[in-house]
Amino acid sequence: MIKQHFDYLVLGLGGVGSAALYQLARRGLHVAGIDRFPIAHDRGSSHGHTRLIRQSYFEHPSYVPLVQRSFELWKQVGADHGRDLYYETGILEAGPVDGELVPGVLASAAEHGLELEQLTADEASQRWPQFSFQDDHTVIYEQRAGFLLVEQCVSAHVELAQWNGAEVFCDQSIDRIESKDDAVHVLTSRGEFTADRVVVASGAWAGELLPELSDKIVVLRKPLHWFEADVNRYSRKSGCPCFLFETEAGCFYGFPSSDWRGLKVAQHTGGAEVDDPLLLDRDLDVQEREQVLEFLSCHLPGVTDRATDYGVCMYAMSPDSHFMIDTSKDDSRIIYAAGLSGHGFKFTAALGEVLADMATGTDSSFDLALFKRSRFDT
Repeated sequence: MIKQHFDYLVLGLGGVGSAALYQLARRGLHVAGIDRFPIAHDRGSSHGHTRLIRQSYFEHPSYVPLVQRSFELWKQVGADHGRDLYYETGILEAGPVDGELVPGVLASAAEHGLELEQLTADEASQRWPQFSFQDDHTVIYEQRAGFLLVEQCVSAHVELAQWNGAEVFCDQSIDRIESKDDAVHVLTSRGEFTADRVVVASGAWAGELLPELSDKIVVLRKPLHWFEADVNRYSRKSGCPCFLFETEAGCFYGFPSSDWRGLKVAQHTGGAEVDDPLLLDRDLDVQEREQVLEFLSCHLPGVTDRATDYGVCMYAMSPDSHFMIDTSKDDSRIIYAAGLSGHGFKFTAALGEVLADMATGTDSSFDLALFKRSRFDT
């Protein structure tokens, strides 16, 4: 049986874990990462080609400093690795003035002095004729927004970590974590590892590894769809922005066409509960696709119903849809980020830095009070 000791171990090498591995390795620390699957796999939450990144965060103003730091780090990671990870397209966010989206965007922008344009539905339709907006909706446009290439982000973080001396162990499941006096022990399907500090970033599997999270995470199935679309109207190169709509049928988001698959669209709300992430149903849900097509027919009427690709990922939801970033209540040597609730990938560059700071006892410059797991104790 393999038995190795590292100063730091990172469990899970998706969006958060790969970033934490890199941040620890670049500090010259003896660190290793473990994952059940190959790097940049499609079995968890960090895949599907693209992820939104935006500043004016409707979910809560406390996220804004984190995402601003992520913008800086994504630029640095791309430059260090020599690949483009982020494309600025701008984003259209549309919804009722008394809904959740528009008031939240405006509140975050006001608190942090962010530049936005606020338009009526008619003004937005004239500027972006490929979209259709409800008459009673307000439209917000933010230029500093766009998309990240998700698999490239993950692999870039891991490769940079390895270039800085990190070791990576894939294709082995993590069975359990045991806290002992000498070290934290991590038992896998292939051996045993020990470490002075452990960072848990295992996404949909976090509740299985950390008992304190077992009743705090619900995993949802989230389909992703691509459709053929006119590149002169709906492509990144033609100036089509990303989009996020709050409608009576739910919240939908999408990306302009950037490769052969065409325009990507998905529903942020809803989703069937997943009992076992390893047994995630990856078959096409025809009824769910019909909901997406109905959204397109209403708001992006020029997009065809000819599907070009399809995928499924997972949201690991916390009870209030905010992140959980904390140390284990049972062992302060274990640090985790969990329950990113389907909106976490854009932050992962910064979350990797935050977790590395926590693991090394470095003071963080961010206010993390919103994200403490202990908020649920009361």
